[in-house]
Amino acid sequence: MAGARGCPQAGSGERALAELLLEFSRAQYRAKDGGGGAGSSAKVERIEKRCLELFGRDYCYSLIQNMNGEICGHYPRQIVFLEYESTDRERNTFESTVQVSKLQELVSRSKMARCRGRFVCPVILYKGKHICRSATLAGWGELYGRTGYNYIFSGGSGDAWADSEDLSEEDSAFRNADSQLFDKVRGHDIKLLRYLSVGYICDLMVENKKVKFGVNVTSSEKVDKAQRYADFTLLSIPYPGCEFFKEYKDRDYRAEGLIFNWKQDYVDAPLSIPASMTRSLSIDWSEYQSWDLVQQTQNYLKLLISLISGDDDSGLLVHCISGWDRTPLFIALLRLSLWADGLIHTSLEPAEILYLTVAYDWFLFGHMLVDRLSKGEEIFFFCFNFLKHITSEEFSAVKLQRRKNLLPGFTVEELCMLKQRDRGSATSLSSDFSLVMESSPGAAGSFTYEAVELMPAGTQAQAAWRKTCTSSPQTVLWTRTPQSEDRPPYQGLMEAKSSSSSSSNHSDTFLRVGSSPLEVPKPRLVPGREARLEEVRSAFLATYSNTVGLKAVPSSPSGAIGGLLEQFARGVGLRGSSSTS
Repeated sequence: MAGARGCPQAGSGERALAELLLEFSRAQYRAKDGGGGAGSSAKVERIEKRCLELFGRDYCYSLIQNMNGEICGHYPRQIVFLEYESTDRERNTFESTVQVSKLQELVSRSKMARCRGRFVCPVILYKGKHICRSATLAGWGELYGRTGYNYIFSGGSGDAWADSEDLSEEDSAFRNADSQLFDKVRGHDIKLLRYLSVGYICDLMVENKKVKFGVNVTSSEKVDKAQRYADFTLLSIPYPGCEFFKEYKDRDYRAEGLIFNWKQDYVDAPLSIPASMTRSLSIDWSEYQSWDLVQQTQNYLKLLISLISGDDDSGLLVHCISGWDRTPLFIALLRLSLWADGLIHTSLEPAEILYLTVAYDWFLFGHMLVDRLSKGEEIFFFCFNFLKHITSEEFSAVKLQRRKNLLPGFTVEELCMLKQRDRGSATSLSSDFSLVMESSPGAAGSFTYEAVELMPAGTQAQAAWRKTCTSSPQTVLWTRTPQSEDRPPYQGLMEAKSSSSSSSNHSDTFLRVGSSPLEVPKPRLVPGREARLEEVRSAFLATYSNTVGLKAVPSSPSGAIGGLLEQFARGVGLRGSSSTS
């Protein structure tokens, strides 16, 4: 079914979002119950229709029917499969090779392979790549539990199961008798992954397997002893579960300084990332257990953006255990970050992308907001409040791609010193050079370089460039803006401000020494990334405070942040800084 362009809008702006949040906070979405609790079906239908209309603005899509939860009880009743961007009328850029009928067949066959039947589901389309979500693999306990609860516990006591140190399906003689079942269901799961061209699997679990009552209820690709998932690039990026976010709420919704306790008994999944996946990122991954919640979330998001920005055609799967807490957190952050860069959902305004993200990524995929609110586990609120921490260009997929385009053989410092006579004519660039603005956070020294990819082709040209560039008085330097009283008295100094806003921590400029008429263009980034994300966050805070609300937390002894009303006031721009009464 093609994306319908004429769907009537189910309201707009704050009113539509308020209705959505109120419905979300009252009942968990369940496809098998007609979408929600009693009396809510009309509201849920409006939410579903609105999502289809927003997807249809920029994409041609098909629908995987799940009207009564036949495939998955906690997935949308109409699952959107994005085929290609509707602006690509010729369908000659990223044309989908997926047949929806085949996809539906693979989905139906593979649903048993994952926890709660939450199969691998594509939710974001970027550069022809599918970004997918799911739950983790179903273990022996859950797989048989779904086919017959008594089959697990008949003929023995619970203590007998608990006494076994390793109850994996491969090690138990009983389960070896049925090993073909695992080969079959996981084989279907792998076929679905391959059909969607998924190459990377990011596992957010802090444990290797989820154990309940002494039985391994769920497993994961990273500990599949049969190595069924060996052809995929597996990344173990353990991230705290929803229970940890009660501490976030209890700290007056401050994530700074909040560090997860990695020494807990059940935490046994170390961070594991192939070295080739981290070379473009200036992150010391060995320090991950010392990161606070802000830094950990930032670094994981950078990693995900790096994976999908690669030159290959590989898609990405992100999952935790059940796929309805940590998974939507990173799927939502990815969607909003790519949107802020102008790379996806390009026609949607801030209020519209906010609605789509809350409705589709969280509500319609079964996040249990009612339960989480009752326990104070406010990971949903954290997601949108966290947008203030990813507004800078270091999270931009556009800039990351340009960073990857730097040719090998040069250091960042060398790229910052380019000789004028190596550039071709004074009015145009030689064909031997490519000009790209580039970010290099974490460069040596106290400078934050904006490197310029202006490089001669070939090793001989590079060697000649290195030999002469250091002696030339005509170079291009990228550095942090000096204070006015510290500015060096360069002759012929020309400055060009970057797109950083006045509220950011620093403003980059480039300094050009000499009289060459060649001007280096500004970064070709979508302007206003920070403003766009801040608008989304402010709209969320304002509507959330008027609908769901947050429970008051006693003021800290230091009186640093007294209450949530002050935070909301700052969030929506009513106040510039905290004040005391």
